[in-house]
Amino acid sequence: MSAPRDSLDLHHVTFTELAEVLRQIFLRHGTSPEVAQVLSHNCASAQRDGSHSHGIFRIPGYLSSLASGWVDGKAVPVVEDVGAAFIRVDAANGFAQPALAAAQPLLIEKARHAGIAILAIRSSHHFAALWPDVEPFATQGLVALSVVNSMTCVVPHGAQKPLFGTNPIAFAAPRAGGDPLVFDLATSAIANGDVQIAAREGRQLPTGMGVDRAGQPTQDPKAILDGGALLPFGGYKGSALSMMVELLAAALTGGNFSFEFDWSKHPGAQTPWTGQLFIVIDPDKGSGQHFAERSEELVRQMHGVGQERMPGDRRYAERAKSLTQGIAISRAEWAGLEQQAAV
Repeated sequence: MSAPRDSLDLHHVTFTELAEVLRQIFLRHGTSPEVAQVLSHNCASAQRDGSHSHGIFRIPGYLSSLASGWVDGKAVPVVEDVGAAFIRVDAANGFAQPALAAAQPLLIEKARHAGIAILAIRSSHHFAALWPDVEPFATQGLVALSVVNSMTCVVPHGAQKPLFGTNPIAFAAPRAGGDPLVFDLATSAIANGDVQIAAREGRQLPTGMGVDRAGQPTQDPKAILDGGALLPFGGYKGSALSMMVELLAAALTGGNFSFEFDWSKHPGAQTPWTGQLFIVIDPDKGSGQHFAERSEELVRQMHGVGQERMPGDRRYAERAKSLTQGIAISRAEWAGLEQQAAV
């Protein structure tokens, strides 16, 4: 989350207005209409829900990567039905979200039929928050887990040099009495986008987030970004989970490990070229009980012991606020977006 901004400097737009401006930007920078539609909805959703590190903040990185020729903005994903409960998608060096969109109907069909289904996406670029990928499944009564690896920027526990990506894990589950339970967490101590925002705003980070280029602990986000690296959360525990993500998102899908791609010949490239895995479950095929009601009982018990906020609650609150008051964007940022859309 970025720091509060002066309310006098804010412009409020509807979700539809923001998504349309972003769609025009993507179109004018070389994506197909289908890709522009998916990416604009994704970015606008993150901005609407207060995930500022993955909203319009990401637009320059998208456009720089497109301009460099590193990612194919017009790629057509190839969906491969390879098993009773297994789907592969070759994203064809395009973005991961259009690949997911192409396979999603078949993925849901297989999950409902078999009780579980796996989607393995390879040759894909994921440059967004991970929670928007899994939340839609929970709204349909399904449980979803997704992992994606990224570019090398995290030092494994006990190592001296970076090897893993931030390698997030996202999970979504339906509940009977409210919005789905959804979390999206990096296996690094902090998300790379939050480090970039801290550097832009001149803020120091808490201890334990990263090291400088000499491998020494630092709270300076610029030092982390300038040849330094992030640390895994929880020491060896986060490091083991990050290793698991590499195996599931890259080795299992046929995508690149975080250390296997070289973008040095594409100045401006920022999108990691890796892989992504989904596991989608029809939960009511498990115990025979209504899963959403069991989920709600767990929430009641968590509230009962004093946990007030559930995973995803902050995003839902921001979403409700944005839908009634509009999405708050600085006037300078909005003017810049409109200019990019018109060029």
